[in-house]
Amino acid sequence: MDKPGIRPILESVQNYKKLAVLGPDEINRLCAEIRSLIIGVTLKNGGHLGGSLGAVELCVALLRVFNPERDKIIFDVGHQTYAYKILTDRLDRFHTLRQKGGISGFPRRLESKYDAFDTGHSSTSISSALGFAKARDLRGLGHEVVAVIGDGALLNGLAFEALNNISECDTKITVILNDNKMSISPRVGGMAEHLAKLSVSAPYKRLKQFVKDQCRAMGDGRRVERKLAAWKTKLKSLLLPANVFEDMGVSYWGPFDGHKTREMEEIFELSKRYPRPLLIHVITKKGKGCAEAEESPSFFHGVGSGTVIGDKAEIANTPRMRDWSGAVSKNIESMASEDGRIVAITAAMEDGARLGSFKERFPDRYFDVGIAEGHMLTYAAGLAAGGMKPVVCIYSTFLQRAMDQLVHDICMQKMPVLLAVDRAGLNGEDGETHQGLLDIAWGRGIPGLTVCAPRDRADLDFMMTGWLERDIPVMMRYPKGAITESVSRVGDKTAPWGKAEILRHGNGACIICMGATVSPALSSADICEKKGLPVPTVADLRFASPIDWKTVDGLLFSHSFVVTAEDGYKNGGIAEAVAARAAGSGSPCVARAVGVDAEYVPHATRDEQLEGQGITASGIMALIEDFYGVSATREAG
Repeated sequence: MDKPGIRPILESVQNYKKLAVLGPDEINRLCAEIRSLIIGVTLKNGGHLGGSLGAVELCVALLRVFNPERDKIIFDVGHQTYAYKILTDRLDRFHTLRQKGGISGFPRRLESKYDAFDTGHSSTSISSALGFAKARDLRGLGHEVVAVIGDGALLNGLAFEALNNISECDTKITVILNDNKMSISPRVGGMAEHLAKLSVSAPYKRLKQFVKDQCRAMGDGRRVERKLAAWKTKLKSLLLPANVFEDMGVSYWGPFDGHKTREMEEIFELSKRYPRPLLIHVITKKGKGCAEAEESPSFFHGVGSGTVIGDKAEIANTPRMRDWSGAVSKNIESMASEDGRIVAITAAMEDGARLGSFKERFPDRYFDVGIAEGHMLTYAAGLAAGGMKPVVCIYSTFLQRAMDQLVHDICMQKMPVLLAVDRAGLNGEDGETHQGLLDIAWGRGIPGLTVCAPRDRADLDFMMTGWLERDIPVMMRYPKGAITESVSRVGDKTAPWGKAEILRHGNGACIICMGATVSPALSSADICEKKGLPVPTVADLRFASPIDWKTVDGLLFSHSFVVTAEDGYKNGGIAEAVAARAAGSGSPCVARAVGVDAEYVPHATRDEQLEGQGITASGIMALIEDFYGVSATREAG
């Protein structure tokens, strides 16, 4: 643990089992020490800072009341679990957060017996909690099942499907709504307004006080249930606002202060004796305890390693147009200024997609649908059918949640939607749930969808304007990080739409690459030249679907050895396509592949992940040298 001796209460407690002996003042100091540890480690390693700071008291209260060895505590997404990890036997390992071989930034069953369910994508907690609760009932067990979901995650359709199913399941679960008025960016939509009304309603504040009074006066959950039902009936005559949870058969208690552990403990204790499905609404502040994170919660939702907290002006002026996300956003804005049909859509990722400037310039053509990826794609299809040109900015990992809508609503109907697929490929410290490895394989299998990957800014500009000139759906994938300005290019000349491009002519071996793998492919060609080996041909495929088979066939029949390099799964990717083409066409070449194996890649730095999968110049060289019978080396990066 970093700097031992400066967190005396945390070090004396170590884990949740000793929380019960602490008094109110010690609990407050413990929460401050946990925040200090979270801030120090997260700024150093990177991670989700704001949500975890806001949920410290909530995690402490949960662990004072529930027993995570017996009860099932399921966190949604997992952005807010750092305090929970610290207090469930991971204090001594917390300094390894998000590092290779260290603990994950999200709940992970393989990491700890206290993590009931793996999470990383939004809005799965209530559904999985219902499954846990029903399994408990069927097995005749008696433990508690608690789902902790944020207000941003509650907006997703999956959460509503689960809420709708609660009454039908006829089982007891407790849902804790951690309401900080944020997802990554500020929450949006009708549900956000509904929660806001509940949080300031005078009648519900009176109901909150009534529940607290009953906590102290009663031990019988069914008596409390009867009293609450009678009291709510009276409140309706006092213009109690509509409550969607009650209408769906889920009792609603709240809102409560999510930074008062004593208040939450009282409510949680009563919930254990309450016999019906229950939603407890707590209000927290994202970034609590760190002034900069409180003032800029979107920026501090997730931070990179080595982050230094500066003043607000410094944060606001951080340059962001040099990365792929910023370059795509700038292009969308430029296109929109010339074409009134261009609209930009995101699912609660305004900051990640760098769309703030577009929103300011074109507020009527900017749409944040909240965490609702499936709806977003069908909404885009409707906009396109209505004559607009939608650009959907979405991370590759989140596109997985909307594949049916991509097929049925966009591609089958040939809607001119551009999917700007961010964070494609390996994504580093967020780990298994956030890798963007399926888009090539899935995209290639969808008829009518053009799948492309720019290698540099010139190709990015060409592919975006090329989509605008065509009435077709396009998926354009690009990696996390700094954009490459120019790769093997004279001026800004680009190959025609749909065509591969030969970047370097050689003989013997050929490397077929695309997007982020172009640079290591070119580096391996340079290494071959230095080693005196035949210099390979390097071809940028550019379009994974439809593939430019005329160019590829020429390469397959003019080279004895072909290596494909992609930053996605080899299964279903361009490697399979090229190998099948070679076998089916009678090409004499030997085909080998560099790409991601059939596994869920754990958290590490992106460079470590690329190295581990062999998606590097040295990984390509190993295959080439093996073909030529030369001892493989690992000196190339």
